[in-house]
Amino acid sequence: MSSIRPLIPLLLAAGILLGGNGLQGTLIALRGAQEGFPPSMIGFMGTAYFGGFLLGCVFVTRIMKAVGHVRSFSALAAIAASGTLMLVLVIDPLMWSAIRFATGFCFAGLFTIMESWLNSGVENHNRARVLALYRIIDIGSVTGAQFLIPVFGADGFTIFAIMSIMITLSLVPVSLGDRSNPTAPADVKLDLPRVWRISPLACIGCIAVGVTNSSFRTLSPVYAEQIGMSVTDVVTFISVGIIGGALIQYPLGHISDLWDRRKVLLVTAGGAMLAALALVFLAGTGTLINFGLVFVFGSFAMPLFSLSAAHANDRADKDEFVLVNAALMLFYSFGAIGGPLVAATFMQRFGPQSLFAFCAIIYAIFILIILYRMRARGSVPASRRGRFVAMLRTSTIFARLARKSATAEKSRADD
Repeated sequence: MSSIRPLIPLLLAAGILLGGNGLQGTLIALRGAQEGFPPSMIGFMGTAYFGGFLLGCVFVTRIMKAVGHVRSFSALAAIAASGTLMLVLVIDPLMWSAIRFATGFCFAGLFTIMESWLNSGVENHNRARVLALYRIIDIGSVTGAQFLIPVFGADGFTIFAIMSIMITLSLVPVSLGDRSNPTAPADVKLDLPRVWRISPLACIGCIAVGVTNSSFRTLSPVYAEQIGMSVTDVVTFISVGIIGGALIQYPLGHISDLWDRRKVLLVTAGGAMLAALALVFLAGTGTLINFGLVFVFGSFAMPLFSLSAAHANDRADKDEFVLVNAALMLFYSFGAIGGPLVAATFMQRFGPQSLFAFCAIIYAIFILIILYRMRARGSVPASRRGRFVAMLRTSTIFARLARKSATAEKSRADD
């Protein structure tokens, strides 16, 4: 635990920052709907955010290499906090889109800085525990921050000021308390064709998850508001979906370590598709049934990125892990740029339930691609099968050797 102690200020900053970002994503959609912005414009704001996020993924390593982790974090957090206040000072959809673009750039950089900072500050023997703690802080702060909206209301200046304060306060523990002094990262040359050759399925999976998850995170508040939910119910609806994904992520990952990961991807995508169709045809306007079905939807939809990334890393060489993960984040961003805009167009033409109809269509296409890739590349790498399969193979080998040895002994005895 002593090796984790120097990173506590960074984890504290991460909790404050992630909570502020999660709160902003929900509030933008909810306040935009109250201001009369059409769903297509709210979707465009989501597209703008992920467009900035994509550029942030590309340029953040250069910023970190030039000025280091602390200065990069401070500059990007300051810009994000200022943009948050601009949202309430100028209530205009085009201005909000420009601000969301800048915010996406900043948060892509901030997330990259925090995660690389954490990885550089721990050893292999406690890396998993630190990253697990980071994910717990991520989910807990994002979920808890949602409920500031019904407490302070989505209208007025207060909630925007609170978001800006949260982002600004994240600077304090990093600036005053952290002494880990990580080294600047080396430049990573992105080779998207190489990653595509490693695993086309993982690349397509990350694009599909980018389309659906960004659509859900951007437009689910609009869906909930349009079917008549109160502000408290809206934030509960979103939180329930996030919690579902958090609870099922580890069990699904463990199962995928034991079985063919493509089969787990197939089952998970099928579950997400069925849950989305249930939200279209069965949920109606009932609050409790929407909560239950979005929990199931989040349980299957949220882990798909991790499963796709694990499938790609199974096939990558040891020196390609950084390249693969950076490229998969870009593939995710490609999908996330277009997803909210297309989903919002569906909602504007066919009603709020079409958000989940759109997601179901994407999952159906992904399922067909999984089936095709399972036929095109039938062999499964041994590294994917996990400890259980490795132990099973080992025991089989030893059993065969034992039988051969017994047969040989019997032959010598007969002679």
